Amino acid sequence: MKQLIPVLALSFIFATSCKTDNSKMTNTDIKPPVAKKNPKTLSIHNEDRIDNYYWMNDRENPDVIAYLNAENDYYEESTAHSKDFQKDLFEEMKSRIKEDDSSVPYKLNGYWYQVRYEKGKDYPIYTRRKGSMDAEEEIMFDCNTMAKGHAYFNLGGISVSPDNTYASFGIDTVSRRKYTIQIKNLITGEILPEKIETTTGGSTWANDNKTLFYTRKDEQTLRSNQIFKHKLGDDPENDVMVFEEEDETFNTYVYKTKSKEYIIIGSSSTMSDEYQILNADRPDEDFKLFTERRRGLEYDLAHYKDNFYILTNKDEAQNFKLMKTPVKATAETNWEEVIAHRKDVLLEGIDIFNNFLVTSERYNGLTRIHVQRWDEREEYYLPFTSETYTASTTTNVDFDTHKLRYSYNSLTNPASVIEFDMVDKTETVLKEQEVQDPDFDKNNYISERIWATANDGTEIPVSLVYKKGIKRNGENPLLQYAYGSYGATMDPYFSSTRLSLLDRGFIYAIAHVRGGEYLGRGWYESGKLLQKKNTFTDFVDVSKHLIDQKYTSPDHLYAMGGSAGGLLMGAVINIAPELYNGVIAAVPFVDVVTTMLDETIPLTTGEYDEWGNPNEKEYYDYIKTYSPYDNVEAKAYPNLLVTTGLYDSQVQYWEPAKWVAKLREMKIDNNKLYLETNMDAGHGGASGRFEALKELAKDYAFILELEQITE
Repeated sequence: MKQLIPVLALSFIFATSCKTDNSKMTNTDIKPPVAKKNPKTLSIHNEDRIDNYYWMNDRENPDVIAYLNAENDYYEESTAHSKDFQKDLFEEMKSRIKEDDSSVPYKLNGYWYQVRYEKGKDYPIYTRRKGSMDAEEEIMFDCNTMAKGHAYFNLGGISVSPDNTYASFGIDTVSRRKYTIQIKNLITGEILPEKIETTTGGSTWANDNKTLFYTRKDEQTLRSNQIFKHKLGDDPENDVMVFEEEDETFNTYVYKTKSKEYIIIGSSSTMSDEYQILNADRPDEDFKLFTERRRGLEYDLAHYKDNFYILTNKDEAQNFKLMKTPVKATAETNWEEVIAHRKDVLLEGIDIFNNFLVTSERYNGLTRIHVQRWDEREEYYLPFTSETYTASTTTNVDFDTHKLRYSYNSLTNPASVIEFDMVDKTETVLKEQEVQDPDFDKNNYISERIWATANDGTEIPVSLVYKKGIKRNGENPLLQYAYGSYGATMDPYFSSTRLSLLDRGFIYAIAHVRGGEYLGRGWYESGKLLQKKNTFTDFVDVSKHLIDQKYTSPDHLYAMGGSAGGLLMGAVINIAPELYNGVIAAVPFVDVVTTMLDETIPLTTGEYDEWGNPNEKEYYDYIKTYSPYDNVEAKAYPNLLVTTGLYDSQVQYWEPAKWVAKLREMKIDNNKLYLETNMDAGHGGASGRFEALKELAKDYAFILELEQITE
């Protein structure tokens, strides 16, 4: 329900139209709300910036809520004619999804665990069976029941005690990523009365079945900064804090090793890691520092028998290497090399088995899975041939097995979970995504990888997928997507929802721009801090290449990105707005200077090593040159759909709200500009797998209508 505000209380202007004859109303009849300007001077480094819309930074201000509602009303009225099309798109995408679906079960500590969905229901059901899949099903959590009465619901962090009796879990009903941890007795079905507030949702059991370690968040900044110890049955008020991360650029977390022998407290920033270890059999002892924290030293830990295995960038190993150290001598001086650093191969992860070491690697942008025996008698790569695929190891919880589980999919191949026998090299497809469309045939689509030359001569890889029969004549609609931050790689993956674009003649392109790790760690480092603008210019240069090669043209080119990818969208339409007919910016991080100067905002301090700290003039000056909000100009911009969530904890709602208000004030075109705020959700949008499809249907309807495709 929208909050009702008396008209006289509104301190901004609403320009509305007469609604007596909606049947004759056109988009030009509907006027957008015009936000009031209340100048605020922001001063630093002997410079003043004037922010006319800073007042929107107050979720409790009735004027702010009224403005967001007015923008929502404008969007709803302007797109009312497309509601049937949106509904058709939603039903079309939903119809391809197997509603009564289930995950591949896996065995852990005597039980088989599985997640399943029932037809017509939005949320998962978590189950287990004792001993075999033929045993009676135990429903651990039915999220459909638990979600009743909540506009948003998310359950996460399920952790089962070693004796299989209790399960801890976290619930978020606000979409602020502030989870409440509770504990369920899996034998009686009782949920215990203790509630642990403001956590990450995750927790881990010690081996005594009564001690639970978890992470608390700072109430204001939402930084994960404290590790607590809870005793089963105790009042959470009595929980003991066992560690506090005082460095505001670090977050902390806690987990148990695959061996179940150690509880690990981790502390991580963008450029450094530190760990503390504790024998899981002795939860009341003190944690022991693994090795002294050192800026620039990044590493991950895995335990196996008498050693810890360390994936690290030690000794300038930019693409990481594997080392090990005895459990009784963990200081950095004792680390020994297992797999050397390779300049052309990024070592992304490891899976340890009794007889095998499995490494996940990235070479020339492509993921590889390498298997080697500990006795060094044999080593090999799993055979993959495509250039537009994604492969990764999945749930491998046992040491004593020669079966490796991994997932595989590509832009044209639905996702599969595969079990690979590392001894005889045979594999079994345990599950392949079912596309519920009798007309779907993966052979009707083509995928390829091409390379675009950036303005500095760097070759940028691009993954493409389209339907057979598409001709490169410059007339094809094309949706270009990218993210490009935090070293997050957007691998080419299959999407059944994307078929709604491909089957209507769209080409879909993923631009693997710098700032991700598609081509290794150096690819990331050349797209951050004082080289961040490479991310934006790479995207623009990919667009130019796609146009030059006649995959599309400016009249038919669309761009989409979310969060840091939304920053990318804001930057590219400031750089080259003429290249795009339409842009979708989801939960966009667009007010970079102001946000990075405000240490009270969630995530700010932990991101200085990603964007730079604008309290230092060098970074302030550089960020100011690309921050989308600070660089809006009086010029023509593409058609634009901007989405956000009122309770977003990652990118605060006021960033896109202010950006849209400033664009309305400055732009000189008559193109569409919409802001839609989900008043019940946060960074991830609506909860529930089908509610999320409704949001995607709106996105697709926006760009399809710009192509004059309405069915």
